[in-house]
Amino acid sequence: MKLTLTLKLLPSPAQSAALLHTMERFNAACNDIAATAARQQVFNTVKLQTLVYADIRARFGLSAQMTVRAVGKVGDAYKRDKIHPPTFRPHGAMIYDERILSFKGLDTASLLTLQGRQLVKFIMGGYQRERIAAYGIRGQADLLYRQGTFYLAVVVEVPEPPSAGDDFLGVDLGIVNLATDSDGESYSGAAVERNRRIHTHRRRNLQRKGTRSAKRKLRKLAGQQRRFQANTNHLISKRIVRKAQDTQRGIALEELTGIRQRTEKTVRTRQRARHANWGFYQLKTFIAYKAILAGVRVQAIDPRNTSRLCQSCGHIAKENRQSQSQFLCVQCGFAAPADHNAAVNIRQRALIARVGVIQPMVSLPADTVSGGDQGQATGL
Repeated sequence: MKLTLTLKLLPSPAQSAALLHTMERFNAACNDIAATAARQQVFNTVKLQTLVYADIRARFGLSAQMTVRAVGKVGDAYKRDKIHPPTFRPHGAMIYDERILSFKGLDTASLLTLQGRQLVKFIMGGYQRERIAAYGIRGQADLLYRQGTFYLAVVVEVPEPPSAGDDFLGVDLGIVNLATDSDGESYSGAAVERNRRIHTHRRRNLQRKGTRSAKRKLRKLAGQQRRFQANTNHLISKRIVRKAQDTQRGIALEELTGIRQRTEKTVRTRQRARHANWGFYQLKTFIAYKAILAGVRVQAIDPRNTSRLCQSCGHIAKENRQSQSQFLCVQCGFAAPADHNAAVNIRQRALIARVGVIQPMVSLPADTVSGGDQGQATGL
């Protein structure tokens, strides 16, 4: 599994200016490349590089490898969406690889800029230091600029843990309950929803006021809701992984890639903000990487009909979902909390997949499974 670690850079004022100027030119070049790709309808990275390489180097002053990385960034964006040309912010992430980035010891990075190589000091916590010492840095890194501070997001490759025991802990992700496991334990999303409503109300009132003090307050509030939700997801994922580790089980998760795009038209107007703030992707990612580090196997499960399938008799019907919270099989009469029933079905599918030698999920996200369970995703 690939694990991303963040290192805080400590550049001098001159180095900061050089990094910022290089980042701005790099992203300006990306916008130019994206426009050319859209105009010429060329989205293949190799063909696009042949088309724009010389012109971008001449006009933007990028080095050879910076130009290659800019073309790669645009190509990756077009892989996600070829209809709408991407727009890159001036201070968006700049991609570095081993040709334009190297490390000098455990506290210095050598980064190529338009003003030449810069030896920049960085600091990292014990968590990052342990992982880098154990696994080493692999592949490319991203230079990030956040609220006046530079960071390097580097990647380490964590070995896949040994096979789990004969059982799995099924985990169903939702909105009302952020997660429910096959043991019947639920992790409520009430606190996250309450926090979202409070911050939405505050932002709306401050934006309406529009004074200088209101704008200062808005800047102070920026990111608080996101950090609260991330902290909640960290706490939930820790508990789930610890339970699986203590009981020597693997973890079975639904693969919900693209769930928002599939369900956005079915969400009621009053639920759209809540649905847009659904942090299932982050929670799923947290569970996955914490599990790998703890030596717990993670299995990807096809999510289709997990909330409509009766765990008792196997009957699948939309009518089995009596409400968001209750499941009642119309064929055999089995009743259970809907989220718990789905989690049990996820566990059962993981057991079947293990017997069938289906490839386990060692990295999230993964675009390997299509389909989805719209009823569960929207909380309907």
